[in-house]
This record gives sequence, structure tokens and C-alpha cells, in this order.
Amino acid sequence: MLMQTHESRLSALREELSRRGLDGFVVPLSDEHLSEYVGAYAQRLAWLTGFGGSAGSVAILKDRAAIFVDGRYTLQVRDQVDGKLYEYKSVPEDSMADWLAENAPKGSRIGFDPWLHTQAWAQTVAERLEKAGSELVGTDSNPIDSIWEDQPEPSAAPAFLQDESLAGRSSADKRGEIAEWLKEEGLDAVIISALDSVAWVLNIRGSDVDRTPVALSYLTIHADGTADWFIAPEKVPAEVAAALGNAVRIRDRAEFEAALDEFGGKTVSTDPQRSVAAIFEALETGGAKALKHQDPAVLPKAIKTPAEQAGHRAAQARDGAAVSNFLHWLSLEGPKGAVDELSAAAKLQACREACGDLRDLSFDTISGAGPNGAIVHYRVSEETNRALEPNSVYLVDSGGQYPDGTTDITRTVWIGPGAPSDEVKDRYTRVLKGHIALATQSFPKGSIGSQLDTLARQFLWRAGVDYAHGTGHGVGSFLSVHEGPQRIAKPRGGQAGGEQELLPGMILSNEPGYYKTGEYGIRIENLVLVESREIDGSEGEWLGFETLTLAPIDAALVECSLLSADEIAWWNAYHARVLDVVAPQLEGEALAWLKTACKPL
Repeated sequence: MLMQTHESRLSALREELSRRGLDGFVVPLSDEHLSEYVGAYAQRLAWLTGFGGSAGSVAILKDRAAIFVDGRYTLQVRDQVDGKLYEYKSVPEDSMADWLAENAPKGSRIGFDPWLHTQAWAQTVAERLEKAGSELVGTDSNPIDSIWEDQPEPSAAPAFLQDESLAGRSSADKRGEIAEWLKEEGLDAVIISALDSVAWVLNIRGSDVDRTPVALSYLTIHADGTADWFIAPEKVPAEVAAALGNAVRIRDRAEFEAALDEFGGKTVSTDPQRSVAAIFEALETGGAKALKHQDPAVLPKAIKTPAEQAGHRAAQARDGAAVSNFLHWLSLEGPKGAVDELSAAAKLQACREACGDLRDLSFDTISGAGPNGAIVHYRVSEETNRALEPNSVYLVDSGGQYPDGTTDITRTVWIGPGAPSDEVKDRYTRVLKGHIALATQSFPKGSIGSQLDTLARQFLWRAGVDYAHGTGHGVGSFLSVHEGPQRIAKPRGGQAGGEQELLPGMILSNEPGYYKTGEYGIRIENLVLVESREIDGSEGEWLGFETLTLAPIDAALVECSLLSADEIAWWNAYHARVLDVVAPQLEGEALAWLKTACKPL
């Protein structure tokens, strides 16, 4: 067989669309579960275009095509995707719906795979195309699957149990709670299609998707407390089936779509943000009454049990030792000029593996030297790999998946041997001050993340600068590193209404930053746990944060004259705790380095 090029693949897709009577097609980076990370079989966008980012989509017409990515991938998309084949479009400034409406001839039939998009997306695009005289058409199968000859099969890896001692609750207890909710709402069943929710409810994990320990499956839970788990039967070992018991019926994942007909005449709940359009379509076609509610696993999954909290602390202690070993190595090798972004990321992964029980990274390591550190979600590749030059700033954002916890930490490091500029120290210290302000803040019960976001930005704002990402995202327990519904960020659309309040047991990141395009990036990230806070003389219930992440923050970048006495006290107390927890895990030169790195300011 001749080697296919991205041009020949695009041509083959257009021929397949023509055979199906379609004038265009939309290709998202998605799977049937709307996952953040997808399996190799679902990497249709990468196969078609060469784009390797974690978010994007393509619109294809007979004579032109466009790829839509956000600002994280402005540079990467130009490196990886042929500009002669695809126009580069930036979201949210450029709308795919508008582009299709403006460029598709009247009467065009634009195809989409309803198993890869939300119902809201489909409705929005359909309405825009209808105004332009064209039509959005759902396909019975994905046309790319018809032309991708060596498309990988979905993972055959077996599911495995998440021990109840780590989960802190039994699956039966979780299913019982959801069944009670169904009865209260007058619902017959709920369909759960988000992979991390399925994993949480059943206390199982898997290795079907890189970076997130989940198993490809769907779950329906009924008001009588029974459930149907749709998963390839060969992926369920006997011990998993035995642990779940007779109340969970194991059915083939391939039967899921047809099984939705069984809800005819019943009232069923599905989460519109976490379920694809095809599920709603199948329910409605089969005569079910489909109601929209938030997935009932989302909030309880976000509130970690005492066992999960303890597990996170244990995972953070090991991870802190791994990061400290890496930072020690970097302090020796970085100034020599022989380290690059790829070798640094590889060394950090090796340090995590050496500390024991690492199952995977929690996301692709962001290893950004100099100007690459200013690309907020930079992903190093052979094409973009850059040396860590002496006397420059290096940003590394990384994390690990351990059975007892998921970690996520960013450290910004000065690569010597010289001293950083006054500007770099000023910006770094303002980021640090914001990080400390958020870490130490008490707040009344009922507070939402957008009310706290300004705390982390205030010192940057005073200098007339800001950062364009959120300050904090939720984090799972040996699950997704990006977990809702909690967040710390500016209000969406200027409105805070409907935002999730912060509750004890939730874990979030604390990660303010600053990015000077073309020069350097700064971010300091620790994970924090929402906890109850006792305040003398207080009225009502109050909350605060326990910092979970334990690894040194680079003192070489700090301008101490900008810190208050309270901020210096926080720094000293934090590093004393790092030393207390991490030092027993290190030895020799690494231990000596840690003691120096944790010295009081």
C-alpha cells in the first residue's frame, strides 16, 4: 500500500462524503464520552490533519477546509497542519458555524457524527446553517472510519477495582444514593456516559485512555438500585464482576445504543454537557421522556472522602520527593546547557517512576524553556524542542496518576549561573504573592470560586498585567486531573450565577501565572483541599484551604523586598513542612540540596 499523506487522506474523505451525498463534514477531537483525552481509535483529527494538540476541530467542504483551535495552539497548528490544505482559525474569535454558513453553497448537506458532539452544539450549528439555506445531517457511521485502513481498535485492557479502602465508599452505597435521587426526582433511570463518573460510581478503573485511568463503558442506574454496565465483556475480570454483585448487570458495550429503546415510556435523565447528541436522539426516537440534569456523580465525586483525602496526602508526599529529585538534578545539569525540554520531561517522569506506584502521567508534561514557557498549554515536540539555556526561565507543569491520588504541580525555575533580571523577579514575586493570598484566605460557606479569583490576580493587576487562564480547576482521585464542577476563575460571560459553591473535601489547583510572549512564562501551582476553618469570634461557617503539594519553590526568583512579613512567614512555614515530609525520602546530595532549597527567607 502506498504511504498516505494528509493531502491524500483529505482527498479520500471528500470522495467518501460524495458517495454519502454530503457536501461537508465536521471532525472534532472527541470520543463517544466527550472525554478530555481520547483513545488511539478516536484520534481522527490527528490522523486526518497531523494536529497533535488536545483540543480542536476541522470543517471540511468540497473545495476548502478550516481547522479551529484556541490560543494555546496558535503556533503548534502552523507547525503540524498544512496551510495549503486548511485555513487556520482561532476560537472563540472565529465561529465554525459562521464559517460553514458563509462558505458552504446554498443547499449544502453538512455531515456530523452525533456520537461525537453535544445536542447543544448540533442545535446551534443546525440553526445557523438553516438560516444560510443549508442543512446539518447526522451520519449513521463516521466516514473517517471507512477510509482509515489501519485504525486502531478500542483498547482491550481489562478494568480493575479501585479498592474500597482508597475510595472510602462502596459502589453499592454510591448506587443507592443515586437511586434515592432518582426517586425524589420522579425519574426511572439515569444514563451516565462520562468515563470518570462511571469509574467513580462502580469503584473501578481502567487503562483505555492515556492520562486518565478509565474504562470505555456506559452505565445506566435504575430507581430500584440496579444498574447496567455496558462494557466489552472480555474486559471484566471475574473479581470485578464478583465485587459488583448481581445488582450490576454486565452487558456488551456494542449493545448500548439499541438498549436505549428499552426506556420507551419511561422518564430518563441525562447530562447535556457530558452526553452526546446521539443518546438524546435514541431516547426520543424510542419513546422515552429525556430530561436534562447534571450527572448525579459529579458533585459527590468532587467531594473527597476522608480516605481519598488521606490518599491524596500520601500521593503528594511521594510526588514531592520525585519533583525534588528532579529539581536537584536540574540545578546541576541545567546551567551546563545540555538539557532540553524533552530530556527534562523524560527525567521528571523517570523520577516519578523511581518513587513507586506511578500508573501514568496525569497529563502531558508542559516543559517550556524561555519563550515556550509563555505558551500557556505548551506541548513539547521534536519540532518545537528547545534547549534550557543558561540564565533563562524554565516552566514545568506536570503530574502523576497514583492509585491513591492524582497530582498536578507547576514550578518555574531560574537556570543559572547568573542572576534573573529585576523584571523577572518582580513578575515572579507578584505571582507568588497572589498564590499565597489565595492559599491563606478564609471565606464563608457558600462562596464560589469566582469570588476568590481576584485574590490571586491583585498584585499583577497593580502592575497592569494579568493572565488569560483560570486560577484553579478541580482534581480527581486517581481520575481526571481536570474535574468539575468546582473552579476558581473569572465569572463566565461576566456572570457568576449558577456557579458551584466550594465545599469541604473538594480539591482544586492554585495556579496564578504571568506570560511575556516571546520571552518567558511564570506559573506557581499547588493543589489545595477545601477544609472547615475555625476562627475566634466568627459568625457562621467558614472555610479555607489546606495546601497538599509539597516541593520547593525557587527562591532565586523571589524579590524579598516585595514580600510582607506574613508572606515570608507563609513561605518559611511551607518549606519547613516540605522539609519535614520530603526529606526522609531523599538521601545524599539530593537531601543536602533540599535542605538548602527549604532554608527560611
